[in-house]
Amino acid sequence: MAFCTQCGNRVDDTDQFCAVCGAPQRSRPGAPSAGPATKGLFDNLTPRKASLLCYIPVVGWIPSIVLLSSDRFQQDRQVRFHAFQGLYLFVAWLMADWVIGPMFRGFDHHIEGILKAVVMCAWIFMMIKTSHNEDYRLPIFGDLAERSANEQR
Repeated sequence: MAFCTQCGNRVDDTDQFCAVCGAPQRSRPGAPSAGPATKGLFDNLTPRKASLLCYIPVVGWIPSIVLLSSDRFQQDRQVRFHAFQGLYLFVAWLMADWVIGPMFRGFDHHIEGILKAVVMCAWIFMMIKTSHNEDYRLPIFGDLAERSANEQR
């Protein structure tokens, strides 16, 4: 049986905090350590890998939003750029699927497929460029992403 380092209350050998005052306790042999459970979500994620996640076709918007809201990459302009560019590509995909496609379904149903193929190729192209750590800005989307990434909250 051990005692709290702050208030002197009895604490168990496995307690990390005192039940009375809440003070953290020194680690003792045999006590569980604060290991991987306390590591941050992005501790092992390099900026290049984070940027690459933003271009996963159709679902890249999810890591893009998570990366934009994370504290770790808040000041990393390059990751923020790729997150925004990935989001804008997803918006283009949605526009082709929800707006352009229904407009032309009665006339020419190939337009929707062509636009979706172009966006898919852009995602794959950007995955290749990002994996090689090359800085590339897509026309229109790159300018929008650059402006968005440079804005400060």
